[in-house]
Amino acid sequence: MDDHAIIELFYSRSETAIHETSQKYGNYCSRIAMNILANKEDSEECVSDTYFKTWNAIPPQRPEVLRSFLGRITRNLSLNRYKEKRRQKRGGDEVDLLLSELEGCVSSDHTVETELERGRIAGTINKFLYSIEIEHRVIFIRRYWYVDSISSIAKRLGVSESKVKSVLFRTRNRLRAYLEKEGVWI
Repeated sequence: MDDHAIIELFYSRSETAIHETSQKYGNYCSRIAMNILANKEDSEECVSDTYFKTWNAIPPQRPEVLRSFLGRITRNLSLNRYKEKRRQKRGGDEVDLLLSELEGCVSSDHTVETELERGRIAGTINKFLYSIEIEHRVIFIRRYWYVDSISSIAKRLGVSESKVKSVLFRTRNRLRAYLEKEGVWI
């Protein structure tokens, strides 16, 4: 079933919408959640929560790209669950490493002013990503959006792990410089 038809099922409040969404995007959402949480039960719960949140969001929202809409919801729910679990028990892992890698590029202070600028910052980051080589963009997004491991990215793209690490290092540095040039303070 195509995305437009699935969205129409949500608008008509048909429970078939959840089934069709699960059939088409269940593996995609599960992979995102599993990459972040590394726990099958928590991942399954986040994916279920994604369907519930989607049910409540459509309508009134009408996503242009359903896959991205679901991916964003799954990612946010998974990161929230990760943070909650992290508060309960301390220890290092892949997501901590990933967040620390980006620490120098973006500020994490939450104030009214920073919340108001989030849209501008996101637009600036997107502009930067579209200005870099496609392979570098794919590596960056696979790492920092999908939380793929270095080895997984290397295998997917048929390159060495050292190349992936090098591209990530250089891209983070370029992003930092670009954000500073655009007036986004870190």
